[in-house]
Amino acid sequence: MIVVSDTSPICYLLLIDHIRVLQELYHVVIIAQTVADELNAPESPSVIRDWIAKPPDWLQIQPVETLQNVEIEKLDPGERDAILLAEKLKADLVILDDKAARRVALERGLTIIGLLGILKDAAKSDLLDLRTVFDDLREVGFWVAPSLLEQLLKEE
Repeated sequence: MIVVSDTSPICYLLLIDHIRVLQELYHVVIIAQTVADELNAPESPSVIRDWIAKPPDWLQIQPVETLQNVEIEKLDPGERDAILLAEKLKADLVILDDKAARRVALERGLTIIGLLGILKDAAKSDLLDLRTVFDDLREVGFWVAPSLLEQLLKEE
């Protein structure tokens, strides 16, 4: 399975100390060099910069040739390059949370999942407790409608 990720899902998984679920669910995750650069930005928390400075074996970093495309140029560089890399690799899944990026990815025929979907899948595989993780996410600044979290907990 080929899985490509954008920046923010990796950031939040690192901040709540659940980055391991990416390897456990997908074995290998690929990110664009742009995403690695965003993770290593000076404004990123030290836990994120330290992690990307010595990436795990299961994380692959690949350069992406940016193409001129008006629709995709409106996106954040990491989101844009995650979508372009997913297309290039014919990825089975691209991990995106941004609404505009998800719309563009779907329009381009990509299969997407977001952070909450990953956490739900991890909970189904008994890798974590969903309610605890949702509390942890809120503590690190992740915002989502409480009604959506309650819906996901009921589905568990």
